[in-house]
Amino acid sequence: MKLDILAIGAHPDDVELGCSATIAKEVSRGKKVGIIDLTRGELGTRGNQETRLAESELAAGILGVAFRINMEFSDAFFVNDKPHQLELIKMIRQYRPEIVLCNAVDDRHIDHGKASKLVSDACFLSGLLKIDTKFDKDDAWQEPWRPKHVYHYIQWKNLEPDFVVDVTGFMEKKMQSVKAYKTQFYDSSSKEPETPISSKNFTDSIKYRARDLGRLIGVEHGEGFNVERFVAVDSLFDLK
Repeated sequence: MKLDILAIGAHPDDVELGCSATIAKEVSRGKKVGIIDLTRGELGTRGNQETRLAESELAAGILGVAFRINMEFSDAFFVNDKPHQLELIKMIRQYRPEIVLCNAVDDRHIDHGKASKLVSDACFLSGLLKIDTKFDKDDAWQEPWRPKHVYHYIQWKNLEPDFVVDVTGFMEKKMQSVKAYKTQFYDSSSKEPETPISSKNFTDSIKYRARDLGRLIGVEHGEGFNVERFVAVDSLFDLK
């Protein structure tokens, strides 16, 4: 399966929080999008890995993505080393995305920055001819593939974006996908321990950040991204 966009998150719900309105918009335009979660989020304070899996599948259905895969790396303890890079390279070469969306370059949770660098490195290494991989042991050797672009969505920290996507009309879909994670986010009836992301203020912040980014680019809602290299345009008239 050839993808237009591959969205990768350290934990189930990272993609929904960071870039799901953009994903919903591109899916509505006929783009083929897949999601990879690196871990099961098994160390999360609320819920467990089984509830997170069910919630992530529900969210994927809401967004209309082509597939969702969990790599089952160790939550909080995965590292950016050769074995982890090779596993991601297999996925990148299998699905051959034009664009990869991944975790924030710097964030409160240590996994987010680690995942950001791991994915970025794997995308580069995936283009090297002399790295040999097979998707499954009985498959043919994979061809090299390097995505054209790697963009980093913004998470807990208010990082300054390098560009902002107009996601007006897709915030409801985003919020539906976020709320699929019932164990993780605000629920007035929940008896689970409080966490930084379980407050009403956090859920509200998803909306007011999008509105503020939208305000700054002259639209209703926006999602911001950081880049690894300059964004090129054909004409000044491509810019809003």
